[in-house]
Amino acid sequence: MGTGRRSQEARDEITVEIGYALVSAGFLGAVMLAAIAGPALVWDLSPATDKALLVTGATVGGVLAVLRVFHVLWRHGHPQP
Repeated sequence: MGTGRRSQEARDEITVEIGYALVSAGFLGAVMLAAIAGPALVWDLSPATDKALLVTGATVGGVLAVLRVFHVLWRHGHPQP
């Protein structure tokens, strides 16, 4: 990217891309949390297993959400030929 001033179109484009990255990351994180921690809410498991599933789901969901944001914004900054 250049060091000059960006046009309104370029600023709008990156704003939309950031919004898309955050929304899709939030959705991915929520789906992964539900997929991993869901059994803790549905079945009667031991408290240790419940906690392990919730912590694992939150960790995996959070990491994947961050990776999704980086992936979307990286692809936006480096378009494929």
